[in-house]
Amino acid sequence: MEKKAPRQIRLPYVARMRELRLKAGLTQGQVARAIGTSQTMYARYERGVNELPIHHMVVLCDFYKIPADVFLARTALEP
Repeated sequence: MEKKAPRQIRLPYVARMRELRLKAGLTQGQVARAIGTSQTMYARYERGVNELPIHHMVVLCDFYKIPADVFLARTALEP
């Protein structure tokens, strides 16, 4: 049986997660610890392999001090 590649979630917040992390100069491991998950799982969220749970989104918004609209990429990220 052929192994299927993981499906990718194509939501704007997926790219925004990486953008925010890199802008803050953080590693995936650092952000993962801040939201209470593993680096592996965080990487899966950032690649769009797993959908980000709402409670992690709330923690990330607090962590980066941004409103949910910015995190969800409905509003532009300030420079």
